[in-house]
Amino acid sequence: MRPPRFWHQPAGIRAAMLAPIAAIWARATARRLAKTAGHDPGVPVICVGNINAGGTGKTPATIALLMRLADQGAHVITRGYGGKLIGPHRVDVSKNTAADVGDEPLLMAAFAPVWVGRDRVASAKAAVAAGARLLILDDGFQNPSLAKTLSIVVVDAEIGFGNGRVMPAGPLREPVAAGLKRADLVLAIGGASAQASLLDRAPELAGMPLARGHLAALQTGLSFERMRVIAFAGIGRPGKFFATLRGLGANILATHEFGDHAPLAPQMLARMRAEAKAKNAMLVTTEKDAVRMPPAARAGVIALPVRLEITDSAALDAALSEIL
Repeated sequence: MRPPRFWHQPAGIRAAMLAPIAAIWARATARRLAKTAGHDPGVPVICVGNINAGGTGKTPATIALLMRLADQGAHVITRGYGGKLIGPHRVDVSKNTAADVGDEPLLMAAFAPVWVGRDRVASAKAAVAAGARLLILDDGFQNPSLAKTLSIVVVDAEIGFGNGRVMPAGPLREPVAAGLKRADLVLAIGGASAQASLLDRAPELAGMPLARGHLAALQTGLSFERMRVIAFAGIGRPGKFFATLRGLGANILATHEFGDHAPLAPQMLARMRAEAKAKNAMLVTTEKDAVRMPPAARAGVIALPVRLEITDSAALDAALSEIL
């Protein structure tokens, strides 16, 4: 599913028409969050979530945390969106596919043990039993089942909180004020210009502990300079990926956008391969899209990995030091 454009435009007639449904959504979320105390797993729980629906950079943020906490015995607890396993199940990258556990857990499992499961408490208990000394709760900000030691809200600095309305009138899972009241830290991800104007566009963030970072292509030794490229992506905001490729000097001849986590049908892949061959170009996609492709289909497709570089980490370092 692709988010409607009016979510990221000044609130207009469509947002106003959907406001009554949005109010019901917001009240239901507030009631659900208020009635559960949350299970204490006996180890610190760092929640990485967001207030916006869709991709804001939670997976790169989780991976960056795992790299910073490499010696702390961290395990990841995640729903495993798009996967069929009920769990709790520890991800095995040598055996599991995206159809089993979802695409993002496969990416995170390269850095730490990852547990997928619909019941976050059961997954937490399994992780602790397996030796976890710290849990990172992926996309669990609106899930009250686990008690949280530190809650980090990830914000895309370019889009902020969109039109500021709750779904379906806007992109928010809950009102910004309600979400930030429960948050301990905000991590804003985006380029310098977006970061510079973020507080003007999202004044709700004033006074919040704030860390900043940006996504950067991982150095793999492959040069994209003047490379003829057919780019495709099924992530929250495909445009960010295309912009990264252009920043690396790629000559993008065509782009194909799919919904976040959308399966890549063999027929679509065949059409894109034919297009690339006709234009003497390379097919390039994201790591997240690549892990959803069958291994045989990945031949001849370049996956461009990106990592979060945290450039203003004082607030994050202080928060981590306090809980560790």
